[in-house]
Amino acid sequence: MLLYGLPPVFDEKAHVLILGSFPSPASLAAGQYYAHRQNQFWRILAAVLDLPLNSMDYLAKLAAVKAAGIAIWDVYAACERAGSLDAAIRNGQPNDFTLLQKSAPELRRVCFNGRTAGKFVPQLSAPGCETIVLPSTSPANATWSFERKLAAWRQVQVSRALSLPCLASW
Repeated sequence: MLLYGLPPVFDEKAHVLILGSFPSPASLAAGQYYAHRQNQFWRILAAVLDLPLNSMDYLAKLAAVKAAGIAIWDVYAACERAGSLDAAIRNGQPNDFTLLQKSAPELRRVCFNGRTAGKFVPQLSAPGCETIVLPSTSPANATWSFERKLAAWRQVQVSRALSLPCLASW
């Protein structure tokens, strides 16, 4: 059965895009990114941004993330998958990243949440985006401690003054 992902979370001020692979069954059921309680995404992003994201409801989290210049989306718009493991994704249909050119003209850096999402580095580095593949925040990535993931995820931050938008030439 074909599953459909969640809409992107971004506005024209986004300068960093975080791309996951595809929402978990818990996220799809909730209609929220990273809704599985064991996923460390919101905890890590809270530490990176020094914001109390964990105590906020979902809409407040999204507003805080947008205010910080961060966008959230997935590399796949739709796929077939039994369970929640990325390795189980079949017949993935990529999102149309050209939508970002008009919607997020200030985008500078694309961070991939895990290696499956990181397979899309060529598509987003081609127009000049700085790309970084980060360790997955999924509970399935148990080989990395929270502290080690957090240290890597600190790369999400980028100074708007130090880099040029990357999608202008797309």
